Amino acid sequence: MVVNKRSKKSRYRGSQTHGGGAKKKRRGAGHRGGRGMAGSGKRADSKKPSIWKEPYFGKRGFTSKSRRKKDAVINLNLLEERLPQFIAQGSASKDKETISVDLGKAGYTKLLGGGVARTRMKVTVSYASQQAVERIKQAGGDVIATGAGNKSPGKEEQA
Repeated sequence: MVVNKRSKKSRYRGSQTHGGGAKKKRRGAGHRGGRGMAGSGKRADSKKPSIWKEPYFGKRGFTSKSRRKKDAVINLNLLEERLPQFIAQGSASKDKETISVDLGKAGYTKLLGGGVARTRMKVTVSYASQQAVERIKQAGGDVIATGAGNKSPGKEEQA
């Protein structure tokens, strides 16, 4: 009959040294010569060749997701409210029946579908949600999404 072997760390439970010999042998960083890249200073050239082989200095690691640039979003109801401001700024222009809005000029990168579209608009924006596109098309308008790809698959539409 095959019996599973117990892990080594479970065997060390209760022992003071976990198999490291005398208590003072594995006490601190002095046992391994210091912490990190200690010892690469003036004397003892032993660590210098290892620094030459690998890039030690400079930026390394990962970029945190929280530092990612956030999208400047606007909902449909806010867009409708601010249409007069956008026309005054020059980021929107009024034709016969349609209002052409360039949200990139207004400082927005994404259009969301919160609210109802009552005005007929032709909106140019980097990214737009499917709901926003549907609601603008129901009002007789059109959305031109100029983004370089979908940020969240299934949620946005690209023209």
